[in-house]
Amino acid sequence: MLSGNKGEWSEIYVLLRLLADGKIYAADSELKKMEDIYFPIIKIIREEIKGEIKEYHTGETITIYVNGVKVKELSATEFESESEFLLSEITNEQSRGAFSVENTQSFMDKILCYKLSAPSTDKRDITIGILDINTGYSPTVGFSIKSELGSPPTLLNAGRTTNFVYKIIHNYPNLLGETNEINRMFGDRQRTDVRGRIDKIIEKNGQLKYCGMDNKIFSDNLLLIDSKMDKIIAETLLYFYKDGISSCHEMVEKLERENPMNYGNVNAYRYKFKKFLTAVALGMKPATVWDGVDEATGGYIVVTEEGNVLAYHIYNRNYFEEYLLNNTKYETASTSRHGFGEVYRKNGEDFIKLNLQVRFK
Repeated sequence: MLSGNKGEWSEIYVLLRLLADGKIYAADSELKKMEDIYFPIIKIIREEIKGEIKEYHTGETITIYVNGVKVKELSATEFESESEFLLSEITNEQSRGAFSVENTQSFMDKILCYKLSAPSTDKRDITIGILDINTGYSPTVGFSIKSELGSPPTLLNAGRTTNFVYKIIHNYPNLLGETNEINRMFGDRQRTDVRGRIDKIIEKNGQLKYCGMDNKIFSDNLLLIDSKMDKIIAETLLYFYKDGISSCHEMVEKLERENPMNYGNVNAYRYKFKKFLTAVALGMKPATVWDGVDEATGGYIVVTEEGNVLAYHIYNRNYFEEYLLNNTKYETASTSRHGFGEVYRKNGEDFIKLNLQVRFK
């Protein structure tokens, strides 16, 4: 029996809903449906087993092909009723953690669909052949799927690869020992209090000077976006851990006010930061060499709290960038797992690593 969380079941919901509708509407920057902009769907493609290509062609009858051979036909109304049933199961208050949906799995078997989600290494959660009604062009593109039906997903997962290193300039002899003693209780467990430690450094007149990233691959990836992208993010990490600002939108506003890079046009911060968020959303991963090409070539599909399935396509990229900026935040990941938040000494100088993780609000 298949088992998955709300986000994973949402991927099947998107498959069923889009095949039933035969089109996908665009969203504006506030995730509202744009009634006059939509993309007709020609087919949806799945490759659960390498070399076995399944194509689901839309219409009043959904026709299923396996490696180019027609194997089955079903009414689109079946997909509509099954999608509505699955939505009710996902939104059921009793559906928590990983759960199974027996009726939906039976229908999945019927349509030769045996997995809930795409491989985790790929930003493309679904591959769709769409029709561009403006040009008549019919590209096959990949979309990443984000669901509002479950817990907010991460946009950028933390790792040792997402650590930024800061040199601590100070004259307080006991800084290392006293700072590393600062922890907080979380339930019955003691956790590293990163913000408390940063406060201690500031209290002792210490200054945090960014001096580089832990991972060269992530550093090089950011360089493709902008030569100062790592420095801009390093500033925002201080806003998060020192000033308590978590909202990406508020961070950009603070960057514009303080202008740490001394830009002549402070709109540069908003522009560059949105490019960073979009790059992560569409394919850039910290530990993998990135060539600047989007994996999710179509864009982003969002399942709203009401069950609407809306798209941010490359054609409405500005809306997508604004949506990301307004709906993401920083958060603190596990200090022990990712190796940050502790003052350490190297060649007679003190340093601390701060970690980047971005999640949807």
